[in-house]
Amino acid sequence: MSTFLSIISCMTCVSSRVLWRSSSSICPLFKPVPTGLTAVWAAGKKDLVDVPVLKEDELEEQFVRGSGPGGQATNKTSNCVVLKHIPTGIVVKCHQTRSVDINRKRAREILREKVDVAYKGELSEVLVKKKDSVLRKQEKRRKANENLERKKQYKEILAAESNSGNDTV
Repeated sequence: MSTFLSIISCMTCVSSRVLWRSSSSICPLFKPVPTGLTAVWAAGKKDLVDVPVLKEDELEEQFVRGSGPGGQATNKTSNCVVLKHIPTGIVVKCHQTRSVDINRKRAREILREKVDVAYKGELSEVLVKKKDSVLRKQEKRRKANENLERKKQYKEILAAESNSGNDTV
């Protein structure tokens, strides 16, 4: 019975877009949940495949008043979510929308990524993806500069040929 309750609690802490990763064809809901970090496959995020599952008993959640533009809508409502992961001490504050439910989901997604970075370090998928995007951007910039240089040389050659053609006439 305790295994069933732990499965239910893990299912509630994971958003509806998350599917369990399993190696066999048996339904993962009937398997006991392993201790520690479990890998899940996020259907909504193509980039992040293995992120740790956050257990609700390891989270401390508060709702506070947000800040920033919005006037009365932000100053009088407590829809800003502050999540703290107790084992690592990571704190996430999310006030992206006026909806508490959406802010709770987004705060959990952000916290999941930060916990992944804390546990895996340089090998975390978030940092690897970020490094790849930086490298792609640098490569794109390099190619653009090479194209500009080629165009400049081509124009210089054309100008030199037109000038030498005018000198002979």
